[in-house]
Amino acid sequence: MTPGAPGPAALTGCTIVVAADRRAGDLASALQRRGAHVLCAPPLSILPNADDAELVSRTRRIVAEPPDVVVVTTGVGFRGWMDAAHEHGLDEQLHAALAGARFIARGPKAHGAIQQSGFTADWVAPTETAAEVGAHLLRTPLTGCRVVVQHHGAGSDGLDALLESQGATVTPIVVYRWAQPRDPELLTQSVQSAAGGEADAVLFTSAPSASAWLRAAADANVVEAVRRRAGSGRLLLAAVGPITAAPLRDAGMAVTVADRGRLGSLARCVVGALGPGGAAPVLRTPAGELSLRSGGAWLEDAFLPLSRAGAALLGALFDAGGRVLSRDELAASLPRAGGNAHAVEMAVARLREALGGADVVRTVVKRGYRLALADD
Repeated sequence: MTPGAPGPAALTGCTIVVAADRRAGDLASALQRRGAHVLCAPPLSILPNADDAELVSRTRRIVAEPPDVVVVTTGVGFRGWMDAAHEHGLDEQLHAALAGARFIARGPKAHGAIQQSGFTADWVAPTETAAEVGAHLLRTPLTGCRVVVQHHGAGSDGLDALLESQGATVTPIVVYRWAQPRDPELLTQSVQSAAGGEADAVLFTSAPSASAWLRAAADANVVEAVRRRAGSGRLLLAAVGPITAAPLRDAGMAVTVADRGRLGSLARCVVGALGPGGAAPVLRTPAGELSLRSGGAWLEDAFLPLSRAGAALLGALFDAGGRVLSRDELAASLPRAGGNAHAVEMAVARLREALGGADVVRTVVKRGYRLALADD
């Protein structure tokens, strides 16, 4: 690297799949500023209910009969409710009706939305679960209590029935609903990229989206490949919080959870994992420390861009950890090689050229190729 020249950004060479619909653009922009190529592939889409007649009717009912308790389960849902009330000229009346209520937040994002709307949260669920919210509410008598429960897009999570069984009058509010993805082909591409080494990370911001992404991986028959890559550290599966991570963990996936349950924290989590000096696997070669990205390799403090074939070839050698791979084994890892030994030799030659002649890929006569390691 030329002295004084700016180095590559922390996520240079990384392809990151954002498996989210809401605020996907904000998260993508934060990652792109750090050099990543971002593929937004929402497994589900969000259908807003701002014009839903039932939503307006229930809002008017709440204005007429102010609640004692308001349970907020999602930040986007509560903000959407406030926006819908504004669109229908009910915002001032609704604000006045909720002013005397006790607010319960299911996690930090719900808490933030409550504050942004001018209210104060009386209690925030530490583990962000509906069960924890229910247990907290059951500590006080609920007979005759009017409770508003703003639900997430998947609908009721058992809170309504639990509270009603204790004598409360519950008014459920659903501001948005989950629907099928807008681009199913893009979703399929995202799971195949994650399984095949063409993506370095997949990010999730909601449990329903994580479950839908896993279903898409199952439909594409790549769940085991994703699990294997995530377990090896070559694929980062990152979730905004423990609730979002739950479907992935239930499927046996290695998952990283952001510290603070915010999109900014999720972006920092990705940089910490995939940036230089992060948690991505590293091997020591005679030319220096080597770590891989879908678009190239970090060798010491330099990023070396690679073609798709070069990245696949080096990835196979990296995963072998110094073990010799035959030409047939390497051909299986190359796109469109067709088992051709000559294609492997050409790919190795181009890879060595892209690596600037560094002593990284060695020929083992009559056997194949292997990655050169510093402790050979």
